[in-house]
Amino acid sequence: MEKMEPQRRVYISLPKKYMAALAKKCKLDHGLFIKDLITNINEGYLQAYFRQWGSITACTIKKTPQDSDSKSASAFGFVMFSSEEEADTADWAGPHYIGGMEVEVKRVVSLKMDDPEG
Repeated sequence: MEKMEPQRRVYISLPKKYMAALAKKCKLDHGLFIKDLITNINEGYLQAYFRQWGSITACTIKKTPQDSDSKSASAFGFVMFSSEEEADTADWAGPHYIGGMEVEVKRVVSLKMDDPEG
């Protein structure tokens, strides 16, 4: 029996007019890409922050290692909402301050997956 690798979620950032066209061809999850997070923020904190704008279906944080050019490490995250309207509302509510720091937020879509954390 062949070992199957778990599916990985792909996040796509594109203008809203193209999101609508893509949505006609594929089922999409809607969410946000959060850049410039401080490294001690965890998924629970990020979910709690964005929960005020809707129901969170998936949340992931990735830490970037410190390199010789930067003074500190940083992190970025993805938060997926149960609807396009919730993701839009959270995006438009900015600027966002998470952990006392302003973060950059961008709208993203992802193809719907069976395993939301995959």
